[in-house]
Amino acid sequence: MHIYDYLNTYYTTHNEHARLGSRHGSVEFLTTVRYVERYLTPDARICEIGTGTGRYAHYFAQKGYPVDAVELIEHNIEVFNSLTQPGEPVTVRQGDARDLGFLADNSYDITLLLGPMYHLYTEADQRRALTEAIRVTRPGGVIFTAYCMNDATVVCFLFQREGIHDPHFRALVDFDTFKCSSNPEDLFALYRREEIDALMDGLPVTRLHFVGTDMATNYMRPTVDAMDDATFDEYLRYHFAICERADMVGTSHHTLDIFRKDG
Repeated sequence: MHIYDYLNTYYTTHNEHARLGSRHGSVEFLTTVRYVERYLTPDARICEIGTGTGRYAHYFAQKGYPVDAVELIEHNIEVFNSLTQPGEPVTVRQGDARDLGFLADNSYDITLLLGPMYHLYTEADQRRALTEAIRVTRPGGVIFTAYCMNDATVVCFLFQREGIHDPHFRALVDFDTFKCSSNPEDLFALYRREEIDALMDGLPVTRLHFVGTDMATNYMRPTVDAMDDATFDEYLRYHFAICERADMVGTSHHTLDIFRKDG
């Protein structure tokens, strides 16, 4: 099967839009929005590459920011269009993060690359997606790139969910280093911080933040979902206080690399 077929099957059967709508899922969403809003200016133009069903694109468009979204999976585009409100300044078109030739150089103040790095399995493809996101961003603009992290996945799938006993999961793990390999049929590419740093080496950007967008949250989903509003607000305060701590960020399931285009 082609990678598109694996992804199409997954996103047709998995409710991605609902993932960020739960209380525990909202931590990732609220953290990402919090950092994007630090760098928004009143006239900012936004590009979201790999928009999925458009939760972020619609959020910012409904606040008046023009957003051009790109998505690979047709089903997600259908959901995206069904959620578009009349007059919303948002467009969506089908495209591959590795080749955005239909978008002009230096066009956007904010570029969101929040899904594609989850599903690119070679360094060459990963660098192509990063390079394209940088190309379409104006000098001085800010790019936000999301990753799925290796070690949180080891804890969750090997130990919490007992995948350690599953030959399929065991075959994906180097048990000397506990680094996981990833293939298209396994859907998600997994990273460690040093691998992300290596990908960024030599690119014309300056890192601003490296953020754990869910940190402890996914280890205790039922606890977070059961919190009353006041407790959840305090939990968010704690989360925001630790989400850039270098000694803790590697525990996060999802991270956000935030960097400014030089020039």
